[in-house]
Amino acid sequence: MTGVLASQQIIAMCENGEIIPQAPLAPTQVQPASLDLRLGSVAYRIRASFLAGKGRKVADRLHAFEMHRVDLSNGAVLEKGCVYLVPLQETLALPPHVQAVANAKSSTGRLDLLTRVITDGGVEFDRIPAGYHGPLYAEVCPRSFSVLVRPGMRLNQIRFRHGQAVLNDAELRALHSSDTLVNGEALIQDGLGFSVDLNPGAGSLVGYRAKPHTGVIDLDRIGAYEPRDFWEEVHSSDGQIILDPGAFYILVSREAVHIPPAYAAEMAPYLAMVGEFRVHYAGFFDPGFGHHAAGGAGSRGVLEVRCHEAPFVLEHGQVVGRLVYERMAELPQQLYGSGIASNYQGQGLKLSKHFKAV
Repeated sequence: MTGVLASQQIIAMCENGEIIPQAPLAPTQVQPASLDLRLGSVAYRIRASFLAGKGRKVADRLHAFEMHRVDLSNGAVLEKGCVYLVPLQETLALPPHVQAVANAKSSTGRLDLLTRVITDGGVEFDRIPAGYHGPLYAEVCPRSFSVLVRPGMRLNQIRFRHGQAVLNDAELRALHSSDTLVNGEALIQDGLGFSVDLNPGAGSLVGYRAKPHTGVIDLDRIGAYEPRDFWEEVHSSDGQIILDPGAFYILVSREAVHIPPAYAAEMAPYLAMVGEFRVHYAGFFDPGFGHHAAGGAGSRGVLEVRCHEAPFVLEHGQVVGRLVYERMAELPQQLYGSGIASNYQGQGLKLSKHFKAV
């Protein structure tokens, strides 16, 4: 059946040898509509990001870019501003009708960890063609904080598709009429638009800005770090803030989003022409995100924003991104939410799970 493959179908792919893990799957590694990918035991410090290119293998090209190797077995620090290539523990042998797309996990995006998947013969990041047989690699570039990593850590995730099942605008409007995808007016144009909240109902805190000089974050430590050691609070009294070039911000959407159980969604950029910034879209919204039966009543989207060449005034209600909805091939046996200890169900403005609650 056409659509995004559900958790039980992903498990079947592992059993059929279409996904080949080096070790048995870890608990919670299979999500409702995606599979978390695990780091291997070595990281290659490389001098530049690269793609393998058509007909070429990553391992063959690595020799031209490798600077040194880092053993991750006992934990190792990936330094801010450096680029690393890490072989992943999962290999693919996709059938000819199944393609895949990868993206950073939510916690990865909120730490400003640029994490992308590359493949043999790849000409795009995070895109795996139907029928691909071969290894997967994660390119990791910490941009705001140095991080301590170990084998088995999961920085990105992969989603599998049979055909294309993206909803067009008419189908999206019909779904919104029956399932209320977003509170308030729905801006539907090539997806469901969402805007930034810079006018909170209480107080003036609207976001956080990464500090330029901080300590290392151990990605295994959950709820361990004081936000003030890594972040500056961003306040607004007039519904606007000025983004500084090169700075990284955590903001929140004005809208509460809902992903019905039979659908998945992917965050995508809105328009490059609307401003000198980019929403660092971590990416996947699983079936059940914000769904009332899964412990949510609509969940706001956290926005990872980086300003580019010039200072830019961002205003309350400005549209900054869109959600592209797709049909699931099957209804997942498990939805995103409290039943699988999902970290961000019912969220508002929230830092990654590594920080103490504010």
